[in-house]
Amino acid sequence: MIGPDIAGIAEKLGAAADDATAIPQLAAETGLDVDAAYAVQTALVKRRLDRGERLVGLKMGLTSKAKMAQVGVDEVIWGRLTDVMRVPDGGGVDVGDFIHPRVEPEVAFLLDRLPDPGEPVGSFTRAVRAVAPAIELIDSRYANFTFSLPDVIADNTSAAAFVVGPWSPVPDGLDNLGVLLEIDGRVAQVGSTAAILGDPRRALDEGLRLAGRHGVRLRKGWVFLAGAATAAVPLRPGAHVRATVEKLGSASMKALP
Repeated sequence: MIGPDIAGIAEKLGAAADDATAIPQLAAETGLDVDAAYAVQTALVKRRLDRGERLVGLKMGLTSKAKMAQVGVDEVIWGRLTDVMRVPDGGGVDVGDFIHPRVEPEVAFLLDRLPDPGEPVGSFTRAVRAVAPAIELIDSRYANFTFSLPDVIADNTSAAAFVVGPWSPVPDGLDNLGVLLEIDGRVAQVGSTAAILGDPRRALDEGLRLAGRHGVRLRKGWVFLAGAATAAVPLRPGAHVRATVEKLGSASMKALP
């Protein structure tokens, strides 16, 4: 039995991102399952690396009930981040570069070291050097921002851009910090870091475990986005976005008109 055309699917998704043009869902038509979807993701990211981008971290997706409900899927997933996706704190993005961009507040970790061989998963969080407030800009390449689980995995979990605010030492507790997402100075979403798997540090454990299944190990100096603390909000031209996480501070970005 012939399996899905991994390279062909990756090319379709890559072209959709390059052209900022939505495409129909692919999983049902092509027979993608979760494992094949991660193979597509690998090929899709390699397409970016082949043109000079560098891997700078990993991100989690669907780590909150709000996100799962918003997109209609029910499993935690992970994707890759490249240097081209990173936007300086306070910097701008051209909304025209995306199909239907949305923003969400997150918690970011900076890894200080690689996990030791055989190190228990639960101790990996001690490898974190610093923590920061962050914003992720997600942009599904599928029409109407709707997809199945394999679809969104193949699409690198809708990764498009991200902003990381000031780094600070990891506080004693990260499990119930207040989170605000503001658009043009008005509160658009209110949440808590408890929405990220109960504690953002659990997202790091999950990311290491899930990525490890596919032979991916995090590296020293990488950024790890733990997942959204609230539902995502559409990004409109000219908008100013600020994400604030209690004890950690704020990160901001502008949508260029």
